Amino acid sequence: MAAVSASLSLPSRTPEPSVRKMSILNKFHSVASRTHCNFDAIFKPSTLTLFISTQRPHAHIKSPPRNTIRCLFTGIVEEMGQIKQLGTAENGGFDMKIGAKTVLEGVHLGDSIAVNGTCLTVTEFDTQLSDFTVGLSPETLRKTSLIELEPGSLVNLERAVQPTSRMGGHFVQGHVDGTGEIVSMDPEGDSLWIKVKASKELLKYVVPKGFIAVDGTSLTVVDVFDKEDSFNFMLVAYTQQNVVIPLKKVGQKVNLEVDILGKYVERLLSSGFVESIKSS
Repeated sequence: MAAVSASLSLPSRTPEPSVRKMSILNKFHSVASRTHCNFDAIFKPSTLTLFISTQRPHAHIKSPPRNTIRCLFTGIVEEMGQIKQLGTAENGGFDMKIGAKTVLEGVHLGDSIAVNGTCLTVTEFDTQLSDFTVGLSPETLRKTSLIELEPGSLVNLERAVQPTSRMGGHFVQGHVDGTGEIVSMDPEGDSLWIKVKASKELLKYVVPKGFIAVDGTSLTVVDVFDKEDSFNFMLVAYTQQNVVIPLKKVGQKVNLEVDILGKYVERLLSSGFVESIKSS
């Protein structure tokens, strides 16, 4: 499909020449006084903690319910994009500019694109420069591994599916449930075994031969190791060449989204649905 010929160039914020490239975490430190943010370094054992001033939102602004499905993905990565720029947004958050080509075909402002499995909204794009911009909220940084990105990092990209799209993977919402830590990467032939440690809260939804989205990639779980709080999967040679997971190292984080069907089953069982069916 040919790239859209029209180009929408919106004013971009250019970082000061004297400012060196920094990770998102370092940029947060530099503007903490303005954004009222305070958090611990990600290198500590504890999870990233970010405290935000408790300002009440305007009465007319309503956040959508957490379980509302606003977009849907398949977990089939369309391309790997490259982080071009990370900068402070006017609202105190952060903008992330990503170089890409495939996902810009037919793009519109407000479209949803999964970045390493995180559903983000396109706020600016330029088809001539082959890049687009998304916003990062503090909640997104708390819940995902995007906090580790820096200029030059590669990320998995996928556009939201349309009614005519093929479902090549599984239902992925782009709502990251949490992060896992890569604990081992072992080659076998031209394939690669990867083991990921996850919290018990997430691991209860992970089953052998079931689906899981790792950095937005739809994968099949091979084994679950309950005593080690971990699971593993295998990447074939083709997948290794087209997703970012093999580029990471042991100890780095990956975004995890468990299969939504498991959550629905748990909800039905806990609500007494089965008992109501038996008694009817």
